Amino acid sequence: MAATVQPSNARTRMPRAVGTQPRAWRLLAGAALAAMLASCATVQTTGGDPAATPSSAPAADARWAFDDTRPAAERDGYRPARKLAVLLPMSGTLATAAAPVRDGLLAGYYGERRERPELAFYDTAGTAAGTAEAYRRAIAEGADQIVGPLGRDEVDALFRSPTQVPVLALNRGSIQAPDNAAAFSLAPEDEGDAAAQYLLKRNARHVLVLSNGEDAARRSVDALTARLAQNGGSVVSTLAIIGDSPLDQVPALQNALASGTGVDAVYLAIRGNQARVIAPQLSVAGLATRPRLGSSLLTQGTGKAEEDQILDGIVFPTESWSTGASARSLPPLTTVARDLPTARGGAARLFAFGFDAWLLSGYLEHLARTPDAAIGGATGMLRIAGDGNVMRQPAWATWRNGQVVPQADAGG
Repeated sequence: MAATVQPSNARTRMPRAVGTQPRAWRLLAGAALAAMLASCATVQTTGGDPAATPSSAPAADARWAFDDTRPAAERDGYRPARKLAVLLPMSGTLATAAAPVRDGLLAGYYGERRERPELAFYDTAGTAAGTAEAYRRAIAEGADQIVGPLGRDEVDALFRSPTQVPVLALNRGSIQAPDNAAAFSLAPEDEGDAAAQYLLKRNARHVLVLSNGEDAARRSVDALTARLAQNGGSVVSTLAIIGDSPLDQVPALQNALASGTGVDAVYLAIRGNQARVIAPQLSVAGLATRPRLGSSLLTQGTGKAEEDQILDGIVFPTESWSTGASARSLPPLTTVARDLPTARGGAARLFAFGFDAWLLSGYLEHLARTPDAAIGGATGMLRIAGDGNVMRQPAWATWRNGQVVPQADAGG
């Protein structure tokens, strides 16, 4: 059964979702109310002509078919659907991951003070069959835009057929997004690509990689390697870091440093507990003064300042929200996490992701019309590439005295 929220010009109610306690919903309502009171519901937008309307703007990209009967876009490009269907696995094995995504989306929805769509949730149960049925019902019940599904197999199932209305999938599958669809994901590839750009801006072109071989590590390293190669850089060597107590890497690190190309920077696609073992070895090998950059895997196995001080100075990608530089319609992370369990710990990243799913749904046409346009969300600056993938420029953080803090020179 779908759970429905009425639009802003009607009486609204919080929908019931599988696996959610009533207290959590009350807390979410409080967080959303705080958002409405704390902000004007606009976001940072860049690029394009924010004053353009459907009558004056160039024709939308041929990939897209938007409902032109909706009210004209706001000056910043905000133009929501009339009825937005959200396809999430509210039951099944992915329900735990779906809960913070749902709550983040609802926080954005209730924090928006302008026109809002009718909002309906459909349970995909985390399966391809469930996704197909949820999509069929959403279309039959009048949805003119869809957010979801969440699982990669679910996304593949949806992308195998033409989409009747614009879709913002919440993952990247093995199939490229078809016409009228975009794919939004906290993808390791985006982190690797952003890391390469970060290093290239600092003229660090020859990078030593330390990887634990996990899927997320491999994907981020592949993207880093590709972007470096496009700009005349290279990965000089890749060292395998295995287990929670990695072997001594000092000789291998020194060999890489003494190679013909040398080492301009170090990329750590490893977990934080592994990095605590490796960081002293980097110093012994003479690499402590080189830029040390990692993937978001570095945050795993950390959280105790007295242990994490050894990581001071290592930079890693994070969500804008966690650094305090988030979309204006979302209260600070500490405020929301105090009241809402789905915004705490590791779930905070998915909460921010859900919030940005809401933002992207409202600015989808604006981003599709203007390829150079971007919006500032809770997870970073977001834009839609020509292949339909949502590209994310993350915020950057580091450790100082064992505490995570924003990286001061993250830009430029």
